[in-house]
Amino acid sequence: MKILSFHPFSLYSNGGGSRILRRLYEGKEDRITSLVVLENWSMPEKGKFDETIIYASPVTRKWMRWYLRTWITWLRQRFFKSYTISQIRKTAKNFSYDIIHAVQHGPFAAALCDAEFCKGKLLWVSFHDHYTTTHTTKKDTDKLWNNADRRLVISDEYGKQYQKLFGNLPYEIITDGVAPDEINTSSATIETPVLVYFAGLLHMGYVPLFKVLAVVLDSLTNQGFAFKLLLRGTQRIDFLNNRKFEVEYLPLSFNDTELKAELNSASILYLPIKFTDHDFYLYSLSTKMVGYLGAKGAILYHGPSNSAACQLLQKADCAVCCTSLNEIELEANIKSLLNNKVQISQNAKSLAQKQFDLTNIQNRFWQA
Repeated sequence: MKILSFHPFSLYSNGGGSRILRRLYEGKEDRITSLVVLENWSMPEKGKFDETIIYASPVTRKWMRWYLRTWITWLRQRFFKSYTISQIRKTAKNFSYDIIHAVQHGPFAAALCDAEFCKGKLLWVSFHDHYTTTHTTKKDTDKLWNNADRRLVISDEYGKQYQKLFGNLPYEIITDGVAPDEINTSSATIETPVLVYFAGLLHMGYVPLFKVLAVVLDSLTNQGFAFKLLLRGTQRIDFLNNRKFEVEYLPLSFNDTELKAELNSASILYLPIKFTDHDFYLYSLSTKMVGYLGAKGAILYHGPSNSAACQLLQKADCAVCCTSLNEIELEANIKSLLNNKVQISQNAKSLAQKQFDLTNIQNRFWQA
């Protein structure tokens, strides 16, 4: 069984979608051909997977200012879309595969969803985020949902919403998972300084949350606490300069051993979800959250109260949840987390083993 994996990001990029696919494909790299269409110029890292990169025309480059990027994006998605799709299809014809595994993300997501490529093959589609947040058209999403042989969604909330929008068809929940050796016994020890950990790019929607966090950590420092904020794979943030707590930036890494040790050194695992864009937070589950569940520390959720992530974490009592930008509330939440760290972390391990066992998720993905 060979899979042609088609998506708008490299398997070695810094993002939740690439992490999910890497974890699902782990150990079966020889069965995977990765076909990637990129809208921004970059040179992805090389690894175990065979990847072919197509650059959508015209490609966006780092030196371009925002107004030029906007203009280029409009041209790419309007006048050059058919040309890019023809390049994708021309390249796909060179590969041997039994299954197309496409990710509903980006304007070209449905490029291979037609009889020429799917006849005699299986079409599996992963739905990681709501189409309104991924630059995928409603028409293309409808096509992917209704033509797929398997619909792999990130959460039950997501699957039910798409059934309402596109048709009452069956779906499976396939997401990131926690491996048995990533489940770590919670520790009552809280090092000094208290390590607050965040991994991933800091999108614009997260800025208000991080600003509140910075003010609160300053306030708690004045009360006698000591903190260190460790940011992995995050761009440098000006408003974190000259704070009363230590800030350390580490580059993007795919070294699981290194990342595991790093996670386990943190007492507070910071999980921000932006308050804007309800189509994102109502249905999506962060891969960051899944990774946090197995670590020794405790999760500090910061975001909307009605998000899929918050509902899950609160139901399992495996995080302290701050659901506003109120500094006093967040300060009280951090103190509560430090006082109840062990129990919160133990509850997270139970959720990880019950719902996010990686071996079980991988088996369900491949056995079908």
